[in-house]
Amino acid sequence: MLLSIFLTSLLAAQADPGDTLKPLTQKEFKLESNLIANQMDSLMALHVFKHKRRSFPPKYDSSFVPNFSDSVYAKRLRHLNAQTPLDLTYNAIVRGYIDMYAMRKRSQVMRMMALGEYYFPIFEEALDRYKMPIELKYLAVVESALNPKARSRVGATGLWQFMLPTGKLMGLEVNSYVDERSDPIKSTEAACQYMLRLYKMFGDWNLVLAAYNSGPGNVNKAIRRSGGKKNYWELRSYLPKETAGYVPAFIAAVYTMSYAKEHNLYPSIEVPYFGHTDTVLVREQISFDQLNMWLGIDRDVVEFLNPSYKLNIIPKIEGKKYYLVLPSRQMGLFLDNEDSLYTYASSEFKTAPPAAVAQVVNDERSVHRVKSGESLGGISKKYGVSVSDLKRWNSIRSNTIHPGQRLTIYQKGGSSSATATASTTPKKTTQSGTSYYVVQKGDTLFSISQRYPGVSADNLGEWNNIKNGKIQPGMKLVVQKGSNAN
Repeated sequence: MLLSIFLTSLLAAQADPGDTLKPLTQKEFKLESNLIANQMDSLMALHVFKHKRRSFPPKYDSSFVPNFSDSVYAKRLRHLNAQTPLDLTYNAIVRGYIDMYAMRKRSQVMRMMALGEYYFPIFEEALDRYKMPIELKYLAVVESALNPKARSRVGATGLWQFMLPTGKLMGLEVNSYVDERSDPIKSTEAACQYMLRLYKMFGDWNLVLAAYNSGPGNVNKAIRRSGGKKNYWELRSYLPKETAGYVPAFIAAVYTMSYAKEHNLYPSIEVPYFGHTDTVLVREQISFDQLNMWLGIDRDVVEFLNPSYKLNIIPKIEGKKYYLVLPSRQMGLFLDNEDSLYTYASSEFKTAPPAAVAQVVNDERSVHRVKSGESLGGISKKYGVSVSDLKRWNSIRSNTIHPGQRLTIYQKGGSSSATATASTTPKKTTQSGTSYYVVQKGDTLFSISQRYPGVSADNLGEWNNIKNGKIQPGMKLVVQKGSNAN
């Protein structure tokens, strides 16, 4: 099964233990593909995974924002309430949150609708298995806006926003490589089990929601202070301020997602993985960069489908099982070349381990406490690391950080700031007033654009005639005149 050129390299390395396996070029690494299996994959995609995605209607007018009377909202919620054991009460408080979702946060809702096409079937399968109300799938809308990498100011992480102790209590693994709180399937399983525990305590789904948000202890205190009342709306004034708005927000999310079309809301982004993914047990350590370089699988796709791997590396740890999710059309390519990939990856890790591996193995880690006025750019320069690494290590999606927030920082080999800067900052050259950037492993157009004020990923693509966003290490990118690196 191994390619002849690849076997030749391996045999040569085995013949002389002093030799090291020379990395193959992409031209030498010719992929194998089983034609019969490919035909079966195509038929399966056609007949099993066929999916008609909802899309914008003809002559869609995004500026049209419908508004309805209280009687319409009340009638619709009564209809939804009749279909669930949840108590979907309508009142002025709920109306305020409906207005937030259906009017003020329309773009975010339409994005969540698209993401929901991928995540909701995962939630529904688990909720159905545990015989729980299906509408609880919308709890992740309130918790994380369907972002598996979401992290709150207090450290709650993932689609279901588990704090570290609660996540571990529910069997979710968190180590230097993996955070299963960000795993859509495992975290959903844990969320269902946790909510069932809460339901056994309180016997009321609205109280379960309140306890999920603020903890069962706070709900018990509210019950005592209220004189033993167990209705959420009667307890609401005794609950923490955030929890007082939590259940109304959930009810509004159920309503908005159920009546999105009536509010002129439609999925706004393309999520092409719905119903078209497959999962495989990974037998050896491999990185997302290697999957991108040797199989041509877009790194952003691999990150989206495998959000629990903190350093974009799937580790091999004795006694542990780790899985890789890929688009079905590319899973066959991985399986046909699996042994070759593992052998090459092993050699690459030994000869040129990525910075992330060295950092974890050496455990050279520091924690920075954010001060008022600090930015990710300033902190990254201080420690000689990239902004993209800083964000990845701390599961930060935006550029927003808060005073008092603690950031984990890995410095290769315990380097000083000056040394680290020299060894980790990608090379940039300047010629005749034009700036150039040499692409490093792990770079994306977006991460590169962050180094240049006023430059976007689209700019870089246009200036360098890159149509699909794909770049490779060693490419020399033009940055237009007048742009200065951070």
